[in-house]
Amino acid sequence: MRLLSVKNLLILVIILSLQGCEGLRYLVQGDEKDAAVNECEEWKDSEDDDSKDCVDWDAAKFRANAKKAMDAGSWEKAIKIYEALEARFPFGPESAQTQLDIAYAYYKNSDPESAIAAADRFIKMNPRSPNVDYAYYLKGLVNHNRDIGFVQRFLPSDASQRDPGSARNAYDIFAELVRRYPNSKYAEDSRKRMIALKNNLAMHEVHVARYYMKRKAYVAAANRASYVVEKYQRTTAIPYALQIMQEAYTKLDMPELAKDAESVYNLNYPNGPTVPEYENATVSHKVWDFIGLEK
Repeated sequence: MRLLSVKNLLILVIILSLQGCEGLRYLVQGDEKDAAVNECEEWKDSEDDDSKDCVDWDAAKFRANAKKAMDAGSWEKAIKIYEALEARFPFGPESAQTQLDIAYAYYKNSDPESAIAAADRFIKMNPRSPNVDYAYYLKGLVNHNRDIGFVQRFLPSDASQRDPGSARNAYDIFAELVRRYPNSKYAEDSRKRMIALKNNLAMHEVHVARYYMKRKAYVAAANRASYVVEKYQRTTAIPYALQIMQEAYTKLDMPELAKDAESVYNLNYPNGPTVPEYENATVSHKVWDFIGLEK
């Protein structure tokens, strides 16, 4: 009889333990469900928005709604949906694509730091992915457009007069893409952007040299212009750099060096620069330059 009581007691303990585990599992699932509901609430636009039911979405539903938000230009909403998709399905067959989608959404939402961080994360986690070239390309685009604000998008301005830091980063990233993936579908566009960026970087040095000329710092101006000729060969800035060298050396009473700069200029540019300083300049460009807000 005593043994039976002990047996019954053990059975009772096991039953209670199982019920406790079931209750705990219910509580955990309840907490997870509450968290999912909160996720839905974060990006729900209205009471009629079907995102309020995102608790039961599968990966395809998440992706479809994220794309819908992207197509509508709702970048922040798209980011939240993509992040929820990644959190809910971190190891799905399209998880790598989700990382790229998040990076692109950050880029469109004018959040360059987050876009670059997301692209770098993709590159680190998916080094053998066939889409790694796009991650590099996106990083280049982010840096290429980083300093272009609202005014620059709608009014003509000279990119070479802005801070060149982002342009250098963009050039280096595009160069790495071309070096690593010469046959990438993004390689040709990257090469074209590199040419434009190199021209802008060279013209930035010319602007600095002109600044020194205005301050009568002729040695600094000559050195800066000489640097352009040596570092940025075959760019549209060369004739302008040669002109500065000629003028600076003349001011420094160095007639031989001034004559050398003049000879090189006349030999290579007998009819003046082959490309105007502001190619395809319009009346609005000239007005913008006359105001001189960038100088």
